[in-house]
Amino acid sequence: MESNGKGTLVLGIGNVLMSDEGVGVHVVRELARHPLPAGVECLDGGTGGFVLLEPLQQADRVIIVDATADGNPLGTVARTTPKFSSDYPPTLTAHDIGMKDLLDAFYIQGGHRDVVLYAITIEFKQPISLELSPDGRTAAGEAVRMILEDLGTRDLGTRDVGTRDVGTQVGYL
Repeated sequence: MESNGKGTLVLGIGNVLMSDEGVGVHVVRELARHPLPAGVECLDGGTGGFVLLEPLQQADRVIIVDATADGNPLGTVARTTPKFSSDYPPTLTAHDIGMKDLLDAFYIQGGHRDVVLYAITIEFKQPISLELSPDGRTAAGEAVRMILEDLGTRDLGTRDVGTRDVGTQVGYL
């Protein structure tokens, strides 16, 4: 499946009700406050699953930000380029199967985009909280810095742009 040339999609994945499990969403929300190059879209994917397949297919380049419980030191931010679910870090958190299945479906349907994953190491068990832990906040800041660099910008100013919430867009929540 060919993309329609919509640029770069930065997709934050996670459950913001479960503290650091929602770190991907927190990162994307912060990125959206920065001036970004033309053609970059920040998307709060929540725990969206297959509803995210269309935005993935429409982008030329995809950056996914997600939490992982991979045994690395807490707050580790790892940049990888997964091609299949087996390329993901072990034991992705609560939406483990959904994200892996989503990526496989993307490639099975002919997705041939540049896909980059920023995986942020968290504790496997997370409290119910809308706030990131201190380690989560530090890692989120590092991920924002790395992604801005990856996008070719270092301007740390803010802009009045929010993230698009797929849950709201399709009537979920």
